[in-house]
Amino acid sequence: MQAHNFEWIVPDWPAPASVRACCSTRAGGHSVGAYAGFNLGLHVGDVPQHVLGNRNRLQSHIGVRPVFMDQVHGTDILELDPGTPDGMAADGAFTARAGLACCVMVADCLPVLLCDAQGRQVAAAHAGWRGLLGVQGKGVLETAVASFANAADPMAPASLMAWLGPCIGPKAFEVGDAVRATFVAGSPSAAACFRPGAPGKWWADLPALARHRLAALGIARTFGNDGGDAWCTAGNASRFFSYRRDGISGRMAACIWRSA
Repeated sequence: MQAHNFEWIVPDWPAPASVRACCSTRAGGHSVGAYAGFNLGLHVGDVPQHVLGNRNRLQSHIGVRPVFMDQVHGTDILELDPGTPDGMAADGAFTARAGLACCVMVADCLPVLLCDAQGRQVAAAHAGWRGLLGVQGKGVLETAVASFANAADPMAPASLMAWLGPCIGPKAFEVGDAVRATFVAGSPSAAACFRPGAPGKWWADLPALARHRLAALGIARTFGNDGGDAWCTAGNASRFFSYRRDGISGRMAACIWRSA
């Protein structure tokens, strides 16, 4: 792929003008082989110089510093400030400061971007099934939404909106009985987010599970990934990285920031 052929997904949502967001694809960049071309993950075995070159290009494109985390499929989120280093262990980030991008890397898990209607704060969450499920009903989305309530100027969930980026789709994401049972035990209506597969297996709809959790939190305005084929990382090899499809894979990034 040519280094200059970038392809950015720009959310189509009614965020205020001060809020900017984008999601990278695999198009463009320095990486080659299994990581071709715009791999942003330093932890996946790619040549570090290639990854750092891609990260520099991302920062040049968005015009602010993206803060990369060591994502561990948990529920902790960071509050970003200019001194926050890359590599801290967390699966989400939030900030009310301009000039810093909350950034989550994905290769099948679901990136969720959040902001309030006035653009006072932004947040990003890395939502695989473990992060969505969390512990005792509190997952990464609950933690991210709570960061808005805990701000100096608290914002009610009804004032928030969310955008869901590309992830493994409901035709490709197979889980076992135990995963489905745990989701359904916490909320019986989550059963609608699973279709039966082979004996003991289910096809899980990650975007539907995220929408279900966001709705339960009072967030009615949710945009982006609707579970359609075009959003599926596993089903679109030329556009998206997918760990489940390839085993060795690069990472894309979804970013959100305040421009002022």
